[in-house]
Amino acid sequence: MNELANFSPQSRVWIYQADRAFSEVETAAIGRKLEQFVGEWAAHGNGLKAWGGVLYQHFIVLVVDERQHGASGCSIDSSVRVIKEIEKEYGVNLFNRLLIAYQVGDGEEVRCTDRNGLEELLTKGAVNEETLTFNNLVQTKEDWERDWKIPLKESWVWKSLAV
Repeated sequence: MNELANFSPQSRVWIYQADRAFSEVETAAIGRKLEQFVGEWAAHGNGLKAWGGVLYQHFIVLVVDERQHGASGCSIDSSVRVIKEIEKEYGVNLFNRLLIAYQVGDGEEVRCTDRNGLEELLTKGAVNEETLTFNNLVQTKEDWERDWKIPLKESWVWKSLAV
């Protein structure tokens, strides 16, 4: 993601996690839609320095460098409209904050489950406290780079698990 190299560490980040993996064709199409959107994204008539993309075929990420112009309520609303359009067009849920995404092995594969499913995976030994999970609550580029992928034992859901 070299495109983000000159973005401020304090750039705002929004992460939307799909309840299923996007196909390669869907990922490419959504990427084009996001590219068009961020190219036109504005706050009070001022263009925003922004980036959008699909990562791991599960996550839609939007980033705004607010050093020049901050994202306003209206501009954030316009981004949510685009996300809702993607939801409708591709039949996915991008607002279920209770799904836990975790990385399978050392590769690029990501899977999602709910808390009960995660407990079952722990019991079976399919995941463990070191399994990388995705913390979609990060709010800045700096936090995203440092704290997006974290071991399960450091995630919000760990405290609620009966293990």
